[in-house]
Amino acid sequence: MKKISSFILMLALTAVTVLAQTPAGWAKLGKTVNFYVANDLGRNGYYDQKPIAELMGRMAETVDIECVAAPGDVHHFEGVRSTTDPLWMTNYELIYAHPELMLPWYPLCGNHEYRGNTQACVDYSAVSARWEMPAKYYTKVLEDDGLTVRLVFIDTTPMMDKYRNDTGKYPDAGKEDIQKQLDWLDKTLTDAKEDWVIVLGHHPIYAYTDKSDSERADMQKRLNPVLLRHKNVAMYICGHIHNFQHIRKPGCDIDYVVNTSGSLSREKVEKTDGTQFCSGVSGFSLVCADKTSLSLHLIDKNGNVVYTVEHKK
Repeated sequence: MKKISSFILMLALTAVTVLAQTPAGWAKLGKTVNFYVANDLGRNGYYDQKPIAELMGRMAETVDIECVAAPGDVHHFEGVRSTTDPLWMTNYELIYAHPELMLPWYPLCGNHEYRGNTQACVDYSAVSARWEMPAKYYTKVLEDDGLTVRLVFIDTTPMMDKYRNDTGKYPDAGKEDIQKQLDWLDKTLTDAKEDWVIVLGHHPIYAYTDKSDSERADMQKRLNPVLLRHKNVAMYICGHIHNFQHIRKPGCDIDYVVNTSGSLSREKVEKTDGTQFCSGVSGFSLVCADKTSLSLHLIDKNGNVVYTVEHKK
């Protein structure tokens, strides 16, 4: 079935149109399956991290949240050294302490995790009751009341030459087999029969950023062709840039979404080719799905929905 994406038109792409939300308003956003996307978090609770964590907990009191997808950079700045690194407490456990956040977290390694011990991020799954990272790339299916949503988590740092070649700062990046992961992704998407398929990685394929152009070039060369081969991919969601961006390319049914930082955002953001919306606020995303629509709500640190990506069948 052909997918048609519709979205809220903005008068100015860099402006934020705020829809004020209350707990009653948040509850109306929920659908059959709901989950959070939160990334670029680890600041030991500073900046906006702790207030956003508390907001996520309060919102989960009224919206039935299945899990938190955390596509990278849970730990700034040098990753973790082991499963007993104190950063697990100060960046994660003690910050996301609301009872409603005691649910599965599905993380990925970002480039900051790759500065440390990436295997420790996988092994921490045996320590924490809610940290569920079985491998550096993996897939999970959310199911409720007959609706299925497949989340495909991919490891993007090794896909970029700038990280692979810097063995001093990113010692694990060059050890990963890019083609093996892409072949796994291709097969996973081929076999996926769920109502919705969402791919998540840390780095953007398309985005406005002052970071090296080689990052997007490598992602467009290596990852994007695999996604484009599969008509069931509704969204590619990433982080890394620390602001909100929604990009649509002509003739392509995939919504490319950059989720902002859950701690410290980068306020400077401009439109690029295909930009439908952008904003430099900090926050997180709420994804809600039913049989006919997939809604991704961009939530700022005050709990306002600043924009919604609406993907319909």
